[in-house]
Amino acid sequence: MRLKDKVAIITGGAKGIGKETAFLFSKEGAKVIICDFDENIGKKTLEVLKAQNSEASFFKVDVTDRSNVQNMVNETKAKYGKIDILVNNAGITADAFLTNMTEEQWDKVINVNLKGVFNCTQAVAPIMIEQGYGVILSASSVVGIYGNIGQTNYAAAKAGVIGMTKSWARELGKRGVRVNAVAPGFIITDMTAKVPEKVLDLMKSKTPLGRLGSPEDVARAYLFLASDEASYINGQVLGVDGGLII
Repeated sequence: MRLKDKVAIITGGAKGIGKETAFLFSKEGAKVIICDFDENIGKKTLEVLKAQNSEASFFKVDVTDRSNVQNMVNETKAKYGKIDILVNNAGITADAFLTNMTEEQWDKVINVNLKGVFNCTQAVAPIMIEQGYGVILSASSVVGIYGNIGQTNYAAAKAGVIGMTKSWARELGKRGVRVNAVAPGFIITDMTAKVPEKVLDLMKSKTPLGRLGSPEDVARAYLFLASDEASYINGQVLGVDGGLII
């Protein structure tokens, strides 16, 4: 098992990519801490993991609330004595054209998708530095690299995640902490479930592999980067996009 006895915090871990990551990490031997704002779904995900004899916990966490995040990190450290992996997976959208985007839409996405990553990483970093090891992974997006119509806020946040990832890789690498990001393309999640079929077909046609990605595709990328197999990978952005950016 590639993550045997590792302690892994996964934000946005109740559903979609986060949920699949929690299941995969658990299967590979990790002790998983599911963090999500949706308490009902979070507890259901925890029940499934427990039924599989996985060691897991759930915390209702608002990643924009620094004290909330710090309490979760403190309790995790107190319980397990360490934190090996942080997956900054929580994210939202609030799309609109630039001329129509409200300040509320801007702030909401920036606070969750960018500040939330900062809050969680800043909370675990001292623990990992003291340990002399750790892995920090964050969800960016192809949108953060190339932009997208109607997603000024999302693109800005995901581009910011890349900038933070590279900065932290420089700062923390000397302390034994690896920092990387994944940049998914079009992935089948609750977000895409609301997209019209003709738009999904267009997304598929733009992807060289001819299909949308699955949450498992991204979870496997997280697993690789979290494992010792990626021990010399630091400050990178791994595209999981079916060749979309070619």
